[in-house]
Parts: sequence; structure tokens; C-alpha cells
Amino acid sequence: MNPLRRNRVHIRRNLELITDRNPAEMAPERLGLAPDATQTIHSAFVDLYRTGLHPGLQLCIRRRGEILYDRAIGYASGVAGDDPLHGARREMRRNTPVCLFSASKAITAMLVHKCAEDGLIDLDATVTDTIPEYGQRGKQHTTVRHLLAHQAGIPRIPLPRPDPSLLWDWDRAIATLCAAKPLHGAGEQQAYHAITAGFILGELVQRASGMPLNDYLARHFAEPLGMANFTYGMPRERQHEAARNACTGGPLPLPLRVLARRVLGADFDRVPAIANSPEFMSAVIPAGNLYATAEEATRFFEMLRVGGVYKGRRLLAPESIARAVAPVSGIRLDRSLMLPVRFSMGMFLGESPFGLYGPHSREAYGHLGFMNIVCWADPSREIAGALINTGKTLAPTALMRFLQLMNTIGRTIPRDAPDAARLDRAA
Repeated sequence: MNPLRRNRVHIRRNLELITDRNPAEMAPERLGLAPDATQTIHSAFVDLYRTGLHPGLQLCIRRRGEILYDRAIGYASGVAGDDPLHGARREMRRNTPVCLFSASKAITAMLVHKCAEDGLIDLDATVTDTIPEYGQRGKQHTTVRHLLAHQAGIPRIPLPRPDPSLLWDWDRAIATLCAAKPLHGAGEQQAYHAITAGFILGELVQRASGMPLNDYLARHFAEPLGMANFTYGMPRERQHEAARNACTGGPLPLPLRVLARRVLGADFDRVPAIANSPEFMSAVIPAGNLYATAEEATRFFEMLRVGGVYKGRRLLAPESIARAVAPVSGIRLDRSLMLPVRFSMGMFLGESPFGLYGPHSREAYGHLGFMNIVCWADPSREIAGALINTGKTLAPTALMRFLQLMNTIGRTIPRDAPDAARLDRAA
């Protein structure tokens, strides 16, 4: 029997049989939390899975650098009709690599900030200083800062119905974006750049460093952090290990379909099948296809939270991180998402009294990926977290349970001190 029925996963009675738990989880009392903190978070995590809208989930939370919670539940493949490996059912494990989709942008942004730290890129210089052909049709004044802050005026691929093959043809993508006419002048509006800015930022890193993007990522982050994954795309010989994505929850209402197409550049229900294709998985898509586990994502964000150091080795200067997570403006209506959002140069920022990262999370930063993947650090709570999933849905039940889980994490792990974020960033 196919466990994906009516766009929902069949929920087994005994979920412990499909739950992978990290034996290194630390007792919450040792991390300054109530004895029932782990169980409270687990209950909310299971409630999200019980919606039946996510074939597989991973959640990892680090507190003060230690693993408080690290578990996976459900299936990595074999439950979605648009999965090329349909029928080869595999359980989701903690070490299963999953596409982070737009949460990849946070890592790409930090590669740019690393280039800036090393004097290879000036964030206030025009893009044309490094990519001369970008300065076409009024884009000659666009700076690197504008690209990072979603203010570059190229939020969408400038084609009426872009073919997905553009995503895995790097040279054609760069040429298309260089030739594009911006929708507005640089810095005039905030409009989320779902795919476009990532290619130009990746090209900037490659030209400035003289290295392929994955090689630069490996040298500065993936290898020093000891990552088994953490690459844009997956090698063909390892693609069978990655989790597959599924469109769940039924068709979107017309207004949401239009908004999703405008943001994603493709129909919402086509994106999981595109993401499951060997071509997508083999490509380098800086804004949308970094593969990692939840634990690996928290390793990266914990490094940012503590000021750029991992196991005694400095990977980033504290000043680079502070610049990367500083707001570029107050909260603004985003012209792509049609939601009020506060960005830094590369991150979605938290908000109070409630934001993407839970209650009273104004000091938190991170990134959302395809609606309900989220990777973040919250210095005021001394945590780094990652919630990774394979169900692509805007079903109200899934969104409600997602927000409830984030709220539970925020309320279960209290803020330690109002100045905690500043102290961490100065470390």
C-alpha cells in the first residue's frame, strides 16, 4: 500500500518504529532547562508529523553548543508519486541529506561575507566591478549589498514561463540575468529574490576567489565543520541517499497559486518533481539546492551564534557575522511575498512579539526554505535550530502545527538575558 493517500501520509500507530533518535542528546537540566523540555518539544514535533503532510522530518536543536534534541521521523523516499525512486521506500534517518531549498541562501550569503572579510569583494561596490556584463539595461548601479538584501530589482527570472532546465545551465542562467531589465532601481524596493540573486552572488564568489562555488564552500565551511554533506547538489553516485520531496495537502486556491508561481517561477505542485530530478540534484543552485541534515545545519548556525569559531578554529570574524545579521531596514512589505519582512544582508530576521522563529525572537536570524523548512540561530536563547521536512504544502493544518512547534521551542527554551545576542556577537 502506498503510504501517501489523498495527499497525506498514512500515520503508523507506533511512531517509535520510524523515529531515529540521537543517543548524544543531553539532559535538559544540564542545559538550564526544565526536566520535561525535551519531551515538550518532541510532542510538538510529533504533532507536526501527525498532520500526514510531511513524509519525513528532521529536527535538531543545540543549546549552548550541546545537542538538546536531534531526531528524525517518517520516510525519506518511496511515498510520493513524483519520486523517481517510487516504490523504494526508505525511512528518514538523522543522517539522510535533505534539500534545504531557500535556506541555502543563508550559506551562500555567508560565503559572500567571507569573501568580503578576505578583501576579495566590496559589499558596497557595484556588481559590475566583478561581473562587467551585469551592468545592462539599468543595472550598472546595483551593489553586492542590494543583491544580498533582496533590493536588486530582479526578483524573478525574466521569462514568461521559464523552463526548469535553466536552473542546471549555469552559463545560460548568468547570461539571462545579466541581460534582464530590472523591475525597479537598485535599493528602491524590497522584493524577495527566490532564485535569481543566488546565481549572481555565486558567480561573484567564483570570480573573486578563482574557485568553483562548491570548492570554496568546502574549504571555508564544510570541511572545517566536519560535514558529510553540505554541498550544492549531490554527486550522482550519492543521489539515492537524499530524501525525496512530495506535494501534499491538495491544490492551492487560485490567489496562492498565482503568488507561488510569481515567487518560485514554476507552479507550486511541479516544484517537488523538479527537485527530485537527477538534473536538479546534480546542479549547483546557490539559492536553492544545498543538501544537509538538520544536525549539520545547526552546526553551521551554532558557529555563527558563537562568533565564527568551531572547535577552536576561527572560520569567520565576529565583525563579518555582525554585519551579515544586522537589519538593512525596519520591517517592510515585501513586494514578492506580500508579507511584512525584515531582512539583513542574507538572512530573514526574527520579530517580536512573534516572528518566524517563535515568540520574542527579534535577535534571531536564519532562513526559510520552501514554506516550512527553517534553519536559525537565536543568541538570546543560546540555541541553533533546524527543522527540515519533505512535505511541500500550504495546507492550514501544516502551517498551524509548524507555528505551534516554533512557539513551543521558543517558550520551552527561555531567553537568558536581554544582552545575550550582543555578548555572543562580540565574542
